[in-house]
Amino acid sequence: MFTVVIPALNEEQGIAQTIAELQAVFVEQGYDSPEIVVVDDGSTDATAAEAKRLGARVVKHMSNLGYGKSLKDGIVEAGFDTIVTTDADGTYPASELPKLLEKYNEGFDMVVGQRTGEHYRESWFKMPLRRLLKFLVEFSSGTRVPDVNSGMRVFSRKSARRYFKQLSTSFSFSTSITLAYLMTSRCIAFVPIDYLPRVGSSKVRLFRDSLRTLQFITQAILYYNPIKIFILFCSFIMAIALGSFLFGLVWSSVTLMLLGVGCVLMAILVFSLGLLADLLRQIMFR
Repeated sequence: MFTVVIPALNEEQGIAQTIAELQAVFVEQGYDSPEIVVVDDGSTDATAAEAKRLGARVVKHMSNLGYGKSLKDGIVEAGFDTIVTTDADGTYPASELPKLLEKYNEGFDMVVGQRTGEHYRESWFKMPLRRLLKFLVEFSSGTRVPDVNSGMRVFSRKSARRYFKQLSTSFSFSTSITLAYLMTSRCIAFVPIDYLPRVGSSKVRLFRDSLRTLQFITQAILYYNPIKIFILFCSFIMAIALGSFLFGLVWSSVTLMLLGVGCVLMAILVFSLGLLADLLRQIMFR
């Protein structure tokens, strides 16, 4: 059986609908007594009361500790090893759950609901941020990642808890656990699912939370495969060096040629630091 973990902050408008839809799917699919754990992350409305009314087990934070912290606490409190995470705002349809569980039972370490549909279309403001984060995750893991931070996924509690110290306590949790699994050669499957309009107002602060996600991605790369980020810096510096040499030849500029030489030397130094960081990583993991 499995446990559905739902982090919730002031979601009284959506939590009842989310739980009722999950329970309807449980009955329809004949699931044998799965549990629902709602982590009330310091809500000031009736989120906890609504969850209890519908039979969910509620874990309460006295103050707002963060999306990732709520998921961690819910995972720890879960009664089953198989964990399903979803949000309380109605964006992830409960009807998609059987597809994810079926895929997970094939033997994957994690199954992620890959969001699709008009409500997931990238806005002009979100697009560059999402593309940057997606590029960093794919570059560092060497794997195509269709959806970096979907909140609907299935995984093992035992496996996930091994990464808790490295996982974010904020909205970056989903991204950081995806990256952690990929960087340690675990198998992740992505299953396309519908993404619906949310109930209530969003708690995400796009610019702030994107910066935090970028921070955790960088930390994860440095922890699991540091040479990757040094190679990225080296490539950028070598591109400047190549440009300096080309323009120096065209314009007969000694200054640009010297800049190119300086960039090459800097790239060698950065790459050497990357080798040292990778050596330290190997020593640490031993």
